[in-house]
Amino acid sequence: MNAAVRATVRIGLIHGHRMLAVHDGFEGLAFGMVEEIGWNAVGSWTGLGGSKLGTKSDSPPPLLWGPLGSLWGPRSGQAHPGQGFPFPRTLPKKYFEEISANISKFGIHALIIIGGFEAFTGGLELVEGRARFEELCIPLCIVPATVSNNVPGSDFSIGADTALNTITTTCDLIKQSAAGTKRRVFIIETMGGFCGYLATMAGLAAGADAAYIFEEPFSSRDLQANVEHLTEKMKTTVKRGLVLRNERCNDNYTTDFIYNLYSEEGKGVFDCRKNVLGHMQQGGCPTPFDRNFGTKMGAKAVAWITGKIKECSRHGRIFANTADSACLLGMRKRSLVFQPIAELRQQTDFEHRIPKEQWWLRLRPILKILAKYNIELDTSETAHLEHLTRKVLVPEAAV
Repeated sequence: MNAAVRATVRIGLIHGHRMLAVHDGFEGLAFGMVEEIGWNAVGSWTGLGGSKLGTKSDSPPPLLWGPLGSLWGPRSGQAHPGQGFPFPRTLPKKYFEEISANISKFGIHALIIIGGFEAFTGGLELVEGRARFEELCIPLCIVPATVSNNVPGSDFSIGADTALNTITTTCDLIKQSAAGTKRRVFIIETMGGFCGYLATMAGLAAGADAAYIFEEPFSSRDLQANVEHLTEKMKTTVKRGLVLRNERCNDNYTTDFIYNLYSEEGKGVFDCRKNVLGHMQQGGCPTPFDRNFGTKMGAKAVAWITGKIKECSRHGRIFANTADSACLLGMRKRSLVFQPIAELRQQTDFEHRIPKEQWWLRLRPILKILAKYNIELDTSETAHLEHLTRKVLVPEAAV
């Protein structure tokens, strides 16, 4: 996230904007916790993990804009009167009046939000509030940044690659530590909420025997089949197993339950160990991919916002209430595209905080095949066929 903030601030300053940092999320904007941020303030942020703007409040860290451009995110250690710290996760609907007043007070002409699913949900609420509060009629851009990779409209989120690298490295270390131990199975719990991206991709990278996720329901029969598969595996030259479980894949089949089941059913054949990775997945220095990805996303968001400010300027004031004035910047098949967040609402499972369609689910069969399960792999790609109705002449110069 820090790389995206750095790029946004500096590109914004080059474009002639005045940048502001809004601390403590939407509550920070509501209570006027705003300060100007300059070029040197974001120096050396590219390689820093975590969030320099603070994340202890669990609020999504956005970026604001205008002649007062902006950054926004919680700052650790600050609390406003009447409320303890850390702040609970808060969406803007609760503070529409205060937020509108401060947007007017600080002369904010546009808003960039860098955050996860709450940033997306908060953006939707701000768009809904435009009908009641004219101050909210400003350009809005959301940049997805969450280790869970569960923001609709983007194949990747800033931070997901770093978390995936941490999980894969940890799995490798665990397997290496057991190099001299025979017949042992490791049960590892990963983060991600209801989204199974981290468990699936880490399982694929680390050579897991199974990865349990919410998107692919499983039963006790599936668990039993996995145990039997590992029992057969222990008869071969490979005498250790690795099983990943997404933290919210099932309310009843918990990590402890799976550990106890494997331990009981594997008696005399293999023993088990479990490891809950926890918040170490959110730490560490960002990978080169995340640093560059965040930098590109920040720069592209600034360019889009600058264009929208000019487009929506009328008689010295900004007024933006069209669907395309509130967009999410996401990666879609190697391209960075802006999509109206109102259109993404239909693609979202709000109850479980995940997109309804996720590209990485197509990789699940490969994980099972590499674990030596007997299943079919469909590698075909469906495409629309367009029949040729007339001959098109191509000029020689073009050839």
